[in-house]
Amino acid sequence: MKIQLEQINPDAKSSFRLLHNPRLNDLFYWHFHPEYELVYIEGANGTRHVGDHISQYEHSDLVLIGSNIPHLNFDYGIQTEYKKEVLHVSSAFKNKIFTEIPELSDVFELFEKSQHGIAFTGNTKVTIGSRLKKLYVLSPFTQFLEVLHIFSILAATEEYVLLHDYPVINKYSQKQQDRLKNIYAFIDENYQRKIELKEMAALCNLSKEAFCRYFKGATGSPFTSFLNQYRISQAKRLLLKGKNISETCYDCGYESLSYFNRAFKKITAENPSDFKKRYLKRQL
Repeated sequence: MKIQLEQINPDAKSSFRLLHNPRLNDLFYWHFHPEYELVYIEGANGTRHVGDHISQYEHSDLVLIGSNIPHLNFDYGIQTEYKKEVLHVSSAFKNKIFTEIPELSDVFELFEKSQHGIAFTGNTKVTIGSRLKKLYVLSPFTQFLEVLHIFSILAATEEYVLLHDYPVINKYSQKQQDRLKNIYAFIDENYQRKIELKEMAALCNLSKEAFCRYFKGATGSPFTSFLNQYRISQAKRLLLKGKNISETCYDCGYESLSYFNRAFKKITAENPSDFKKRYLKRQL
């Protein structure tokens, strides 16, 4: 699935777009959009992949994603039953409402901070998750007030972590964005095999050296590091689905089991067997 610029149209009678229990778990949907996104998922263990940040969440997750930050659908690869709520807020609404109403200045600052990607924790995650699950049954006006209340709670809480040290700002032209889309799509379609730098350079009509400089400048990460992170995120998914370590290694494009083990431990701080044992123990 190629990275996509998602076109989002607000609900006809609402300033927002609300998706109640959307199901994309069989789809690798690596995408971005100008709208801010608040996503809540419950009853699942999955991958939190926002910008350059890749980690695993357990049981539930609540994340506010800034404008034009590429991200993966939070239910990708999940096989268990789960609940999911997605709320989109346009940048125009943010700039009009949150800047012109003094009482909402803290919410405006929250949205500015969302360019880091924000994962909420503790009681805040539980409280907001419960409110989001009830949002879709409200009338448009009541829903509008409740959304403002939700963001005011998030603006006041200290129960959160930033997913990036610096804001993820989309500073590229459409041509540059299209180039990144092609790179991400190529990785998604070919990570199971060895990917040569010369292939990536040819894809972008650059020399190998120029491609390496471009990719690090565009993503903040060397290409090899990004590819390893992507492969290990896929490896986790395969291990949790029951594949053995050797199968997972070769299915994720690694040619050496020892190198796979080293890469897995470097990125996750544990080796694949310990990761799988920990998951199985939690299941029991």
